[in-house]
Amino acid sequence: QVQLVESGGGSVQAGGSLRLSCAGSGYTSCIAMAWYRQAPGKEREFASNIYNTGSTNYADSVKGRFTISQDSAKKTVYLQMNSLKPEDTAIYYCKAYGCQIDGTRRWNDYWGQGTQVTVSS
Repeated sequence: QVQLVESGGGSVQAGGSLRLSCAGSGYTSCIAMAWYRQAPGKEREFASNIYNTGSTNYADSVKGRFTISQDSAKKTVYLQMNSLKPEDTAIYYCKAYGCQIDGTRRWNDYWGQGTQVTVSS
């Protein structure tokens, strides 16, 4: 069973930084890992992803401020968030896709429980 556990959220002032972590288990490897976020009253939106090749993508709203990285040996994905803005306030979710489980590649989306990030002005 795939499990993703996010950590590192918290409350910071605008301009501050946080580093989120997503620790995975229950799989050998995944094609891609991603961070999404959901602000109060809004739909969940894409923030960033990283492929097993190392290729990364960012939403325009976070480009230049957020950096995604991974430690494949630890099955952990990170999101370094700098120059935080109040509009970055949201619950941040980790997602895994295309994970190899018991020798079979599964094309489901697996989600963590989320971690709250609050940025005050």
